[in-house]
Amino acid sequence: MTDAFNDAVRLRDLLKTWALQTAFPLWWKVGADHKGGGFFEKIEQSGEAPDSPRRGRVLPRQIYAFTAAGKLGWTGPWKKAVEHGLAYYLEAYRKPDGLFRTLVGSGGIVLDDTAPLYDQAFALFALANAFAVTGREDLKAIAISVRDRLNATLRHPLGGFNETAPPTLPLQSNPHMHLFEASLAWTEIDGDDPEWRDLADMIAQLALSKFIAADTGALREFFDDKWGSAPGVEGRIWEPGHQYEWGWLLLRWAKLADRPDAAAAALRMIDLAERVGCDAERGVAINALLDDMTAHDNGARLWPQTERIKAGVLAAEITGEDRWWGVAVEGAEGLLQYLRTPLPGLWRDKLTPDGAFVEEAAPASSFYHIVCAIAELDRAVTAAG
Repeated sequence: MTDAFNDAVRLRDLLKTWALQTAFPLWWKVGADHKGGGFFEKIEQSGEAPDSPRRGRVLPRQIYAFTAAGKLGWTGPWKKAVEHGLAYYLEAYRKPDGLFRTLVGSGGIVLDDTAPLYDQAFALFALANAFAVTGREDLKAIAISVRDRLNATLRHPLGGFNETAPPTLPLQSNPHMHLFEASLAWTEIDGDDPEWRDLADMIAQLALSKFIAADTGALREFFDDKWGSAPGVEGRIWEPGHQYEWGWLLLRWAKLADRPDAAAAALRMIDLAERVGCDAERGVAINALLDDMTAHDNGARLWPQTERIKAGVLAAEITGEDRWWGVAVEGAEGLLQYLRTPLPGLWRDKLTPDGAFVEEAAPASSFYHIVCAIAELDRAVTAAG
């Protein structure tokens, strides 16, 4: 085995140990609301979890994280954690029309009853992963009702979806990425329902034809009402983290659909992020650039580092090229910087351009990214070894 692969194995072991011995126990003991239900939004670096309003996109991420905990080998009560999250999510967030609301306060009080596409994507993702480990048929039925409702209320006439009803601008690629992830998850879990694969195919084609700039390979974030670039600076923004994340998803879809062109586009996207979207001095992928390849936001959040890991390992697996293991290794080394906290099992979320971390609570929303990266790294090195 190569040095890069051996480094990947070593880092997998470090990250997996961190997750199993510190993160999963802490986020169950402190991060779960054992009195009121569900999960808290954050844990302070001192170890307390304040009871702040809870976004509808966070709770399904936590449900996913604990489904992955079982697969990674956590011996704690991961099944109880999954059911704990599901019970509160279905009770407090599900609306009469079948979609999931965006914000709930203490005691389940509704603070924002809107149901944006982004949050529905995470609902579908959590339901898929929960169904896979519980076998609960009601979760499949709920997911189908969400999918049908999205098609009925948010479909865009030129393909893809509006973020809200009634439609607002700009249109966005990011919610489609998470819907793509959810549809791929359901395709793998429930192959008997062709509509999940149809949804994945539609989003993949939209990405290849509209989201990705043909001249550079940069995946744009914001669009006008006809899927052209949004006016002004918004239409010029691309994010290295999303280059990696979309790249990873498109590599999965390319294998499923036997589409070498999609695989080539995905590798080009990942390569672009590596060439101009990373800061070697800090060892991290930065937040955002413009279409002329100048930095738009030179800060570095935690989540792009996790997506760098996922893209690297799958690119290595599909191409057989060792250099992609190096991408995953650099991503893992970057991620470890964020995990070095006084209380093990927490993280920092924001690294400033001058190399200092912002002092703030660890947001629960990051756990999904971290856990998914560890799971993908573990899967890939185990398969390769």
